[in-house]
Amino acid sequence: MSGPDPDPGELRALGEKLDEMKKREQKRTERLPPTQGEIAYRFATELVATTVVGGGIGWGVDWVFHTRPGFTIAFFLLGAVAGIRNVMLASKEFNARFEAARDKKES
Repeated sequence: MSGPDPDPGELRALGEKLDEMKKREQKRTERLPPTQGEIAYRFATELVATTVVGGGIGWGVDWVFHTRPGFTIAFFLLGAVAGIRNVMLASKEFNARFEAARDKKES
């Protein structure tokens, strides 16, 4: 046995509330285009952090195996390569944000 049929007016009101909530959620998740400071800070952080971590790991391996400076140089270079890769990925992300902001402005 089923209960009484729902009121179409209540269903319509519920649908409108859901649409309004979706619009508010979408506005909250939209990201603005990045500023020049944000871009510079992100790029610098990516490069410095990966290079320092790579050099630190190399220094630790050299310290354990007494092979200075071989691993320090190798891991420093690997860290620099990883930093450059991260900057490239971040630039793709920033470009996507610029395009999204431009498309939003045009529409």
